[in-house]
Amino acid sequence: MKFVDSVYISVKAGHGGNGCMSFLHEPFKPNGGPDGGNGGRGGSVIFEATSNLQTLADLEYQRNIKGVNGSHGSGNACNGKNGADIVIKVPCGTVFYEMEGNEGVADLVESGDRFVAARGGRGGRGNRYFANSRRKAPRFCEKGDTGEASELRLELKLIADVGLVGLPNVGKSSILAAISNAQPKIADYPFTTLSPNLGVLNTGIDRIVIADIPGLIEGAHENKGLGLEFLRHIARSRLLIHVISLECGNCEQIIRDLSSVRSEMSAYDADLDKRPYFVAANKADLLNKENFSVIEKLTKHFKDADIPFCVISARTGQGIPELTKQIISFVNIHPRPHSDIRLYAIADLTPEKIPMRCANKIEIIALHGGGWRVLHRGLEKAAERFEMSQEENTARFIQLLRKYKVEDLLEAAGAQPGDTVAIGYNEFNFYPDYYPSDDGAKDENND
Repeated sequence: MKFVDSVYISVKAGHGGNGCMSFLHEPFKPNGGPDGGNGGRGGSVIFEATSNLQTLADLEYQRNIKGVNGSHGSGNACNGKNGADIVIKVPCGTVFYEMEGNEGVADLVESGDRFVAARGGRGGRGNRYFANSRRKAPRFCEKGDTGEASELRLELKLIADVGLVGLPNVGKSSILAAISNAQPKIADYPFTTLSPNLGVLNTGIDRIVIADIPGLIEGAHENKGLGLEFLRHIARSRLLIHVISLECGNCEQIIRDLSSVRSEMSAYDADLDKRPYFVAANKADLLNKENFSVIEKLTKHFKDADIPFCVISARTGQGIPELTKQIISFVNIHPRPHSDIRLYAIADLTPEKIPMRCANKIEIIALHGGGWRVLHRGLEKAAERFEMSQEENTARFIQLLRKYKVEDLLEAAGAQPGDTVAIGYNEFNFYPDYYPSDDGAKDENND
């Protein structure tokens, strides 16, 4: 399967269903009461982490994800059906960023972690909901809320216990194949590995996940070579194995190569300098008698620096059992933390409670080209929910405008009769002296 570790998607939750305006019609009941049902809640878009995936390839061509709309309410007190939530599986280690501002919003680390990317709209209320001792036959209902929408960037940071890092063509893939169940592509040329490979070392008690990271070159932190595309995958490994090649037989050159890789990692993320690591010198089978002393020099160098070191040959199997023992020993000493880096989000589908009163002040903004916009959460919600073709809803909305003294604020801002006034997604003409009374209207913030 193609390895994809970064995608851009748009998510939009389902709209809530509209409430119904209906009255009971049965034989011998000429004055049946209101029986309009509520609309159903719109379906949310939820992402869930799973250990069964290792790539975001499934989302590469699924850029627009839409939730299911809730059903409309109907007569006979029948509420609409809620829209089904859409649950999308992503690999463990997926981080979510908002496109606007590039701010991290969620990090799904453990299998089963969930992130509600877009919450479904609340269903509109039917006229049965508004019936009370003063208003026994309400002839209005509400429209459902629109579902949330957002633009997201998904970035995968593989979660592996051990990360194999080093220059291109030092034999990382061969080592992965020798110590785990992985079958990566192996060839004798640089950048054979174009995407991270994962393997599992089964100890009988634990499963150790090992990642083969594509080769790093000087300037990788500036996105040279394969650079930033895969440096991010090192971030979650709790142990790093620096793989060096003995093929050149030059001790100074090998140490410079190791320093170059360490410098690139540190330039990308300074915390990687603190990550435990040891060095595995590969391709010991290619050494001849003339430069065999390089092993002694390297052993002394790393012993003086107090850095664990082992000599192996992935091709012949030399030193592979010792390398495996070192990995298992380290994992036993440093158990995997529950999570290291997390912007955590759990799915919480409890409907959002609407405050009894909106405390935010009304703002009047003059629009370019003429007209005005009224900013206020309560009024915007009311303009969105009220079905203005129903006379009682129009009266209720005018009562809200009177309550918040919108007319006075518009006049103070310089609005003239006939000007266009926008509230939410709706536009109205401003006629300040038209305020019909409606004694039955109640405070809409308590609805």
